[in-house]
Amino acid sequence: MENIQVLPVTFTPGALVELKKLLSEGSREGHAYLRIGVKGGGCSGLSYLLAFDAKTDKDDLFDVDGVPCIMNPAHALYLQGMVIDWKQGLEARGFSFTNPNASSTCGCGSSFAV
Repeated sequence: MENIQVLPVTFTPGALVELKKLLSEGSREGHAYLRIGVKGGGCSGLSYLLAFDAKTDKDDLFDVDGVPCIMNPAHALYLQGMVIDWKQGLEARGFSFTNPNASSTCGCGSSFAV
């Protein structure tokens, strides 16, 4: 049995509804986990990573209300305390990220600097 950690980010109820909907739709061909992390790039230096992926030996495993999540533990430093929300309106649609560790963010809200 794998050790399940406490996820350093929080999902709003709306984000959880959307994630469960995505989980129930179609096959992800072995990508059974929701990967949460960061990657280099974007106009502010780092971009958020939120995608279905396969677990590696380096990943920590989390369960968020039935949604299996994975994260490279090195990314927790950048994401600790972040809130992920789902927006569905006329001006914005998609996941949004509120990160208390970001010193600046870009206009699109998907990249940040620390």
